[in-house]
Amino acid sequence: MSKSTSQVKHILLIDDDKEFAELLTEYLACENIKVTACLDGASGLAKAFDDCFDLILLDVMMPVLNGFEVLKALGGNHKIPILMLTARGDDNDKILGLELGADDYLAKPFKHRELLARINAIFRRIAIVKNQNTTAINEPTEQLIINQVRINQATREIFCQNKLLELTGTEYLVLVYMLKHHGKILSKAEISEQVLQRKLSPYDRTVDVHVGNVRRKLLAIDPIDKIKTVRGAGYVFLQGEQ
Repeated sequence: MSKSTSQVKHILLIDDDKEFAELLTEYLACENIKVTACLDGASGLAKAFDDCFDLILLDVMMPVLNGFEVLKALGGNHKIPILMLTARGDDNDKILGLELGADDYLAKPFKHRELLARINAIFRRIAIVKNQNTTAINEPTEQLIINQVRINQATREIFCQNKLLELTGTEYLVLVYMLKHHGKILSKAEISEQVLQRKLSPYDRTVDVHVGNVRRKLLAIDPIDKIKTVRGAGYVFLQGEQ
């Protein structure tokens, strides 16, 4: 396996399985990815506030603080993407993790190549955001305002009725994509491929939960729902009064 010539990425792994952490560190080093491992939730949480990481891999079942408690402590509006590692593919664990602010999840046991594919999908997402920010800085007057929701891509901020929305990185990308395609039905498969950078899997509720989180945060500011669910088809961000 050859090393990539691209810039080294840095991952924070929070998992109490020491053998797994050592194996993963060795495997990802071959992919030009550095791993800093913490073997309990408390030490992992302390590290998670550092700005030096590109991604956090967070296990659910851990001593001191479990993965859900770490997510709650981070507050659900973090900018570093979080990939949850859930035991036995428990759907309740997956949904709860996403609702608490995780960006994606992967059920144990998994193959290293499968984890690498998820990691690379998240890195592609990060690259999209950086490209959008560069474009916005070069064109600072370009702002999109739809149905009282305003994007400032130069600062990577979204406002509803001039109040700042506290979003995770993935929620930000989901809402930006919906705003840019307002009035159009967007299928879950399209949102997954264009925003999550991976194909939608059967029974995968990741898109549903992210859209639900965005809708809930919008409704907390404006009680008029801006996102319509089209049963069997997807979601529409409503244009509002013209």
